[in-house]
Amino acid sequence: MQSTGTMQRTGERTAAAPVPTHCPYCALQCGMNLTPADGGTVEVSERTDFPVNRGALCGKGRTAPAVLASGARLTSPLVRSDDGTLVPAGWDEALDRIARNLVRTRAEYGADALGVFGGGGLTNEKAYALGKFARVVLGTSQIDYNGRFCMSSAAAAGTRAFGLDRGLPFPLEDIPRTGCVILVGSNPAETMPPSLRYFSELRENGGTLIVVDPRRTRTAEQADLHLAPRPGTDLALALGLLHLVVAEGRVDEAYVEERTAGWEEARAAAMAHWPEYVERITGVPVPELREAVRLFCAPDAAMVLTARGPEQQAKGTDTVGAWINLCLATGRAGRPRSGYGCLTGQGNGQGGREHGQKADQLPGYRKLTDPAARRHVAGVWGVDPDSLPGPGRSAYELLDALGTDIRSLLVMGSNPVVSAPRAAHVEGRLRSLGFLAVCDVVLSETAELADVVLPVTQWAEETGTTTSLEGRVLLRRRAITPPDGVRGDLEVLHGLAARLGVEKGFPTEPEEVFEELRRASAGGPADYSGIDYGRLAEENGVFWPCPATGAGAGDGSVPHPGTPSPETPDPDTAHPGTPAPDTAHPETPDPDTAHPETPDPDTPHPGTPDPDTAHPETSNPDTRHPGTPHPGTPRLFLDRFATADGRARFVPVAHRPSAEEPDAEYPVLLTTGRVVAQYQSGAQTRRVAELNAAAPGPFVELHPRLAARLGAAEGDPLAVVSRRGRAVAPARITTGIRPDTVFMPFHWPGEGRANTLTNPALDPTSRMPEFKVCAVRVETVPR
Repeated sequence: MQSTGTMQRTGERTAAAPVPTHCPYCALQCGMNLTPADGGTVEVSERTDFPVNRGALCGKGRTAPAVLASGARLTSPLVRSDDGTLVPAGWDEALDRIARNLVRTRAEYGADALGVFGGGGLTNEKAYALGKFARVVLGTSQIDYNGRFCMSSAAAAGTRAFGLDRGLPFPLEDIPRTGCVILVGSNPAETMPPSLRYFSELRENGGTLIVVDPRRTRTAEQADLHLAPRPGTDLALALGLLHLVVAEGRVDEAYVEERTAGWEEARAAAMAHWPEYVERITGVPVPELREAVRLFCAPDAAMVLTARGPEQQAKGTDTVGAWINLCLATGRAGRPRSGYGCLTGQGNGQGGREHGQKADQLPGYRKLTDPAARRHVAGVWGVDPDSLPGPGRSAYELLDALGTDIRSLLVMGSNPVVSAPRAAHVEGRLRSLGFLAVCDVVLSETAELADVVLPVTQWAEETGTTTSLEGRVLLRRRAITPPDGVRGDLEVLHGLAARLGVEKGFPTEPEEVFEELRRASAGGPADYSGIDYGRLAEENGVFWPCPATGAGAGDGSVPHPGTPSPETPDPDTAHPGTPAPDTAHPETPDPDTAHPETPDPDTPHPGTPDPDTAHPETSNPDTRHPGTPHPGTPRLFLDRFATADGRARFVPVAHRPSAEEPDAEYPVLLTTGRVVAQYQSGAQTRRVAELNAAAPGPFVELHPRLAARLGAAEGDPLAVVSRRGRAVAPARITTGIRPDTVFMPFHWPGEGRANTLTNPALDPTSRMPEFKVCAVRVETVPR
């Protein structure tokens, strides 16, 4: 590795200047500085100018450079030899083998026999290029990504209610200034530790924190009120709280009348969930329900934030919708310091679902089924709109079809052998493929099954953008060059496209890809057309939507911020679907839009105004000077929601059981989650010694009463058995979990793989699997 940072002379030695960038892990995208060091390594230091973490880093971020070491990562392509082993190969051999197999599969079985599986950790540029590659080069509809397993239910519910999905419609800085937060199924103390200070500051400022979780987590220990419902009953809990809001006369009638639609139907549904009934379902006592309503309704402003707990259920969309209904009935959404938000998990979980690697989506959060959206994007890509395939299978359905309908698969940035539900079945489907290619930085459990493995660059070795849980588009910067034998994902797609007959349209430079992404997103709900690398560097990120205004923006008008515009062709394109000269070669940025005017560097960041007094995102864009860049949109919905009439939608929902309830054979509930020292499937963090020392392996967390019934002591091996398989891990006994529930973290493969047990029952709207609740039995295992 070699340094790419600016060199500064200090005394007798020359040192590289720190490179400001962002953490490779969760959706906080914490700012950090990287300093290239002797021996091709890199050192992490505080970056105090980034407002989200103000220099603080968790152990994962601090130790992230360890995965850059040659002993932890891949440095050569691998191909499956005749004896069945993976052996080193050259790049041409590896890419040629992938191309040959893709061509053979398509010729024999058709384009939809080719599958593509992406990841929520890919940069916006990679996600965009991957979706384009699948649809333009391969011609397949079979593309989805692991972000489907993360926040798809919240995205579906937010779109249904507000007309637009952005994880948080306000910056994190608003949390300490609200009056109450209900945090549902989230444990930020372990999943994104630097964010916990926002909730601590909330309480220091006199606000209250309510945590909803079947476990007494480190986050729940900080709460003013902890509600511990039975797993799978968050929907009933939200309906019970809304019932009490109505019964106690706490509905904001004026707000409901002025800014919403559908209240009467939602009200009737909630009134069927009286407190005692909800207590029987959830196990949460009625006095605690009443106290939660009092705390939430007492202040002028309040928020509900959800995470994977309520979302990873077969009724996740309706569950999140019930919490949104609570916000709407109390006038909490679309007001300063108030609202509903989703705490997105993966590093680019937000951007990853906006720009085309999702089964039903085109860039800019456009719908693949919308003819105008197809015309616009096809015009940017220089292809016939009719050549674009329609929507494909969702993530689990795609994995379940491997080896039957889908014969060859390209995986980029995902490890479904560990992370998918019913993981043993998914592993079997992967093994049944005719051909599997995996791009990864390490030899993950999925890569071990591949016919070709391509070693790709990591965050410190590449430039690109991500979009944080706030909707803030950020610039990661390359600090060092990758080792010999390692290439970027964009280079992989370029090389494969060329071998498959598409010579143009897949540049290898991230900024070129982003310039095309800007044009493709223009006019869509997630409009990035007013953002460029210069602005991102200057302003520490820009919140979308940020349409182009002034130079290079057609007539200078943009839709009302926060409202999706009608899908329109590129204003520089004469006919929808017919590429104009500037879009015929999408790898070439438009010189008129590559560097729009940037704000005065002395102007405060758009996220800094007092939300009670300044709303730059709600100003009329048509009144700004035509040369003034759009400021970005830190806070959505303050004037209107992104629906046709500007009103939010109540959706009537009712409690229903989980897809799998306990019975005599499987009498206990299993829920899953993360621990502070590991991340997602653990493919990277399990290679860091310091993190492994803190969290060396899986465990089964259970209540002392359940342990006593089993005759289990601390550390004893326990088998957890579901209808899908068996996992074994040591007992961890605590009073911080319900007696009817066990918990397992999902970061490990092998016999302790939690996702061997989980249920792939799908939400009918979001197609989210039911990771968070299934029926199991627990058995002791002889030592």
